[in-house]
Amino acid sequence: MRRPVPRPDDGGVTEIITGLPMSPPEFLAVLGALALVVARWLPPAARPRVTVAAVAVLVLATAVLGVVGIRWQLLPVLAGAALALPFALAPLLRRLRRRLHRSAADPAAEPGDPTTGPATPGRPGWRARWWLALPGSAACVGLIAAGPVAAWAFPVPVFPEPSGPFAVGTRVVQWTDPQRPETFTADPDDRRTVVVQLWYPARKSPADAPRAQYLGRTEQEARTVSDALAHGVGLPGFLVDGVPRARTHAVFNAPVSGGDERFPVVLFSPGAGGVRTQNTAWAEELASHGYVVAGLDHPYDSAAVVLDDGRTIRTATTSSGDRDTDEQLAAGWTAVRAADLGFALTQLENLDRSGSSDPLAGRLDTGKVAATGHSMGGAAALQAARQDPRIDAVIDLDGFPHGPTTPALHQPVLALTQAVTPGTDPRYLPRLTEALALDTATGYRLTVPGAAHLTFMDGPLYLPPVPQIVGSLGRTASPHLVAATTLAFLDTTLRHAPGDLAGTLSAYGSLSVHRPDGRP
Repeated sequence: MRRPVPRPDDGGVTEIITGLPMSPPEFLAVLGALALVVARWLPPAARPRVTVAAVAVLVLATAVLGVVGIRWQLLPVLAGAALALPFALAPLLRRLRRRLHRSAADPAAEPGDPTTGPATPGRPGWRARWWLALPGSAACVGLIAAGPVAAWAFPVPVFPEPSGPFAVGTRVVQWTDPQRPETFTADPDDRRTVVVQLWYPARKSPADAPRAQYLGRTEQEARTVSDALAHGVGLPGFLVDGVPRARTHAVFNAPVSGGDERFPVVLFSPGAGGVRTQNTAWAEELASHGYVVAGLDHPYDSAAVVLDDGRTIRTATTSSGDRDTDEQLAAGWTAVRAADLGFALTQLENLDRSGSSDPLAGRLDTGKVAATGHSMGGAAALQAARQDPRIDAVIDLDGFPHGPTTPALHQPVLALTQAVTPGTDPRYLPRLTEALALDTATGYRLTVPGAAHLTFMDGPLYLPPVPQIVGSLGRTASPHLVAATTLAFLDTTLRHAPGDLAGTLSAYGSLSVHRPDGRP
């Protein structure tokens, strides 16, 4: 029986609870800093109490953050508080000095005692007029407000709760192909190695079981990968320092789901300079619905690949700036990636064979395989399918079809794309259309309104919600759409679930269906 697939207006099974952009200590620091600024504008009787309370809250919050780590987003908050602090404390210090002076003159007198005169004798201390204090207060408030805005723009990503019936486990494996030399190095004895992360249906873990780190097996690996990704797009690493702090919903090395059900396999290749974990939200959603997702790192192509021996291999692929030359380079890199996908499938077949002690042995349905990828990974998935009859379906997430368009594809294809704009490579749509038109199986091209290139990976969860960068669908809708459309396609092509696939897909955008007999 086919599972219901959420529509764009469902609110949906993959709805993300985005959470708060700042932790409780960070919010307390913001509130304390704002209270320091506001205290200057309160009635005189309230100023001392508010100032003391604000300083106490700010000191406590900063002390806690000093232990757990201060994010860069809080620095403007602390700067605003530092600017406001002298002006907030000055009246208190003057009042304290006057009290000490009175106490020294007449220790028996109390403030306000009629024998000593009023509580504020003498000439009051100078205090800036409101029109002079207003610009400074506004500047402090602007600095303090910049902290929450920066935290909102560059948050610690919160991953959607997987909606399927299975819990999700994950593990990382490293495989070396003894038959294939490493073409990115001059060492004749160097053999091609890939690092693969598996997401799979698992037994439910205890609620307090630690969840898998995003981007790496350890926080150090996650930071290495995060810095490399930021460097690859010309950003300083500190801007995305929240990303390696994130935890996903999967549990490392969780026991495989009980029973004897066999799970279809989904191979995934990331974009150019991308990494195996860049589509974690999508991988976890598929695994929760009974698929095993194998995401690949491609050494010398992925931004950073940390090997089992601790070595880090960084990207060695660079464009020349010439369109024709870059197309030739991209075709070569795509061919390497396609071979990596085929090798990973072979390793998964070996892993599944009876007699293996691996927990996934006997649980992989390697007779039902999809090759998928984002950007250049989508091109690699198409090329792998042309070369490998073991692949039964292809998903191309906004990938330019690098390399030859022959031989013809024989597998159903789903291509998710952003809308074509004047900035789009004019060769993109014709080449994709040609690949789908030559296919001997039905192909689907879904153009998603409001999508950008990074809509189809985890980027919307942690990058600024700028339409030109991550599209206009929002942090909730982007992972929801990618998961819903690809699940519908995989259920139909790999599990042969009944239903109107074209009708389901068309609810998410403009759908073009390419049938082998030429029918619309």
